Amino acid sequence: MLSTKDFRKNLKIEIDGEPFVIVDCQHVKPGKGVAFVKTRMKSLLDGHVIDENFRSGDKVDAPNLESRQMQYLYPEDPHYVFMDNNNYEQVRLNHDAVEPVLPYLKDNLEVDVLFHNDKPISIDLPTFVELKVAQTEPGFAGDTAQGATKSATLETGLEIDVPLYMENDELIRVDTRSGEFVERVNK
Repeated sequence: MLSTKDFRKNLKIEIDGEPFVIVDCQHVKPGKGVAFVKTRMKSLLDGHVIDENFRSGDKVDAPNLESRQMQYLYPEDPHYVFMDNNNYEQVRLNHDAVEPVLPYLKDNLEVDVLFHNDKPISIDLPTFVELKVAQTEPGFAGDTAQGATKSATLETGLEIDVPLYMENDELIRVDTRSGEFVERVNK
């Protein structure tokens, strides 16, 4: 059991059997009346957001969550198949659970799959992924001032801005938090 005094951003709690992550919380002590905690929570199952107030001292359940490192294998309409690296067990996640990470998902990518009561519910990507530039226009030296960029389409279909010197079939590192180019990868 978790008490409201433990509430903080990114804490995972369970309400009515559904796991939530606290997106924002504020401990409020009014001049009159009982102190309370104002929270904004996002469901880990379907992503809906709710605002709820808890009285000071209220208790909520801690969810039964487990994170396992898995490898992405292939899409199987309407699911995506992942393999556990330890026991080679395969699990399927539906499109809704995978949709936020699809622009970064490529074959054999190592990800963390979050399970709630032994049912896979979401995916956490590594902070950086290496993707190949599938298509970009040629850049010309001296076109613009320093730091100029151009648009590039990556192997997963993601479109990002890259420096002018990048060419087709080059491997780059992309930040999955912001979707921005980080650096060229030399192999």
